[in-house]
Amino acid sequence: MTARRPSLSPLLQRMRDRSPGLGASLLGGAVAAGLGLGSLAVLVLALWISSPYPDSGPGGALHVAAALWLLAHGVELVRTDTLSGAPLPVGVTPLLLLALPVWLLHRAARDATDVPAEPDGPPPVPARTAWTGVVLGYLGVGGAAALYCSGSELRPSWFWVTVCLPLVAAGAAASGVWAAHGCPREPVLRLLLVLPDRLRLLLFGADAGPRLGAAVRAAGAGTAVLFGGGALLLAVSLVLHAPAAQASFLQLTEGWTGRFAVLLLGVALIPNAAVWSASYSLGPGFTLGSGHLVHPFASDPAPLLPPFPLLAAVPDAGPGTRLNWAVGLVPVVAGVTVAWFVARAAVRLGERGEQGRRAPAPASPAPWPAARTAGVLVLSALVCAGFLALLAALSGGPLGAAALSRFGPVWWQSGGATALWITATGLPVVLTVRGWRLWRRRAHAKAVPGQWTGAGQATGAGGTAARTVAEASGGSAKGSAKTAAQEPPKDTAGRTAKGAGGRAAASSTGPGEDELYDFVPAQDPFPPAWQHDDLARAARWAALREASAPPEAAGRPAEKEPAPTGRPADGSGPADGSGSADGSGPDEVTGAAGKDDAEGSAGPAGTAGKDRATGSTGPAAGPEESGPESAGSTP
Repeated sequence: MTARRPSLSPLLQRMRDRSPGLGASLLGGAVAAGLGLGSLAVLVLALWISSPYPDSGPGGALHVAAALWLLAHGVELVRTDTLSGAPLPVGVTPLLLLALPVWLLHRAARDATDVPAEPDGPPPVPARTAWTGVVLGYLGVGGAAALYCSGSELRPSWFWVTVCLPLVAAGAAASGVWAAHGCPREPVLRLLLVLPDRLRLLLFGADAGPRLGAAVRAAGAGTAVLFGGGALLLAVSLVLHAPAAQASFLQLTEGWTGRFAVLLLGVALIPNAAVWSASYSLGPGFTLGSGHLVHPFASDPAPLLPPFPLLAAVPDAGPGTRLNWAVGLVPVVAGVTVAWFVARAAVRLGERGEQGRRAPAPASPAPWPAARTAGVLVLSALVCAGFLALLAALSGGPLGAAALSRFGPVWWQSGGATALWITATGLPVVLTVRGWRLWRRRAHAKAVPGQWTGAGQATGAGGTAARTVAEASGGSAKGSAKTAAQEPPKDTAGRTAKGAGGRAAASSTGPGEDELYDFVPAQDPFPPAWQHDDLARAARWAALREASAPPEAAGRPAEKEPAPTGRPADGSGPADGSGSADGSGPDEVTGAAGKDDAEGSAGPAGTAGKDRATGSTGPAAGPEESGPESAGSTP
């Protein structure tokens, strides 16, 4: 026999087995980078074609598109075509342009993981393989774009290329892989192991998962409120300064192509202006060049700013007024929002039903203590401060040298002010809302006790129902014995069989329904005319015995009836014999009695059936078979 040579070398086979899906991940990352770069290239080329006086050819337009794509990742650019000849930095990143590559990277990493929708589908691509492939493919295209525009008039700074581009690619791809696997908590909690033990226990405690999840959700809500409040302040300021904004827009250029380009640039910078406004409402404000600070208590805008519509919304120079101080409502609303989210996580009230009523679940978690709730609020304030500091750092940067070296908010000042505002305004609110939700929880627990006790109360109710059924069955057995001793065999057999069938149908649904439904039973809207007491029950049974006795039996003592085999003759149970006439009680005792009576009663003379013949030898029963009431009883 000849040994067949493998088609692949051992090294290639091992690489294919260890990293399945790596080629597809590389291709996905490269396609994501190409889509982002191509969209900006199409836009820039369209503006270049429509411009009546283009300064350069299509190569220059493509260089500008590649530079803008790198600027969208936070890469600082350098302008070389200045009047002084000295290169000037451009570091203000349009946040709206940043959203495009982040979304493309996130989607590419999520698709490269290839998690099947069916549980029994093929295994997904390993997370590390998908992440590595997408990042490497994206960085390959990004490096080529940086090399392409490195010799143009607007060239990237290589230091920021090696820092910002890998950070954006790695973070967005990690979020995509994490979302593809269902957003598990384990990788996030594993990142907390880098913190010291004492600091980790102080911030998160023993249960880091619920605390961190509640803190991140609350911080996200607070950041959204701050960002939305900043956008609202920007819109109000633009409306108040509408004539100045319109004049600056018309002053920049005259052709419709140039005005359209200015409009697109203004739209791309609206998120930056919203972050600047949020920092203004927090107190630190923002800078418009070196030494020109704008905050609610004073405004000192630079006099030589270029005309731009968004810069027209800057407050007028001079001390702040009450209208400027009113912007402090934005961080107050953000602190209340964060406190509300934390209080909801601390005390859960359940979900609303179909009728809109809130019904707490039996497995509702225990409320958090006040100290733990306050700790989660402080943690939420720190996370929200981190979010806003990151946005402040991305939204600002230099636009030149000397006086134009700094534009936008200072990241550490904005982050610190956010933490102070949310902690100061949120602590009293979160404790108040927590107390209110605890009161609502206790009030609902008193109104609907079955919803909070769970299976224990249901078991107790089932045991009580079982005891009631047992007592009723005992009384039914005794009542059946008395009726059989006084009535003729035929009528007694028919009536007993009929009553046993009705009681069997009633008892088959009674206990099961008590276990199925968890609410408190309502009172009977149609109560019976007679009452369930011993005197009334005894009177009823006496009337039934007199009506069922034969006419010739009046005036002479009744003969003793032999007890059927399989049950005691005295009919053990309560003395009142409840449950025989009204059909109450289960079929474990009365059904058997009715069956024996129906099979054993053969004729009008009271001839004993099969079951009675095996258990008795004559009309007189033995001493052990005769009960205390059946022996010598008179109608």
